[in-house]
Amino acid sequence: MWIECNPNPLGKQTGDCVVRAIAIALKQSWRRTYRELCELGEIEAELPNTNSVWGLYLKQHGAEQFLLPESCPDCINVRAFCDRYREGVYVVGTGSHAVACIDGNYMDSWDSGSESLSYFWRIK
Repeated sequence: MWIECNPNPLGKQTGDCVVRAIAIALKQSWRRTYRELCELGEIEAELPNTNSVWGLYLKQHGAEQFLLPESCPDCINVRAFCDRYREGVYVVGTGSHAVACIDGNYMDSWDSGSESLSYFWRIK
């Protein structure tokens, strides 16, 4: 089920889905998440929302990545992922969007349930 959630401190929709998803999944503030991703991005000489930077950030927080089939009929969308994974905390990626999924619910600033997934991170 979709739960509307936007931890951006000013309620903005600014292309900050990676920051929002990670902040929700790790139960930390948007500002802390943004700052730490920027610091890691500076070290890696990459933008903070590139897959390599936020993937490394999640690894540093004990997360494990899993890949999913990208071609249908084996593909899965956010809603179906949450139906299948009813327990646990995840950050899922579509290739162009990131969403927090917690105990069978996806938490996002818009209903992204029909977006097809490429991979997911399980937060331990």
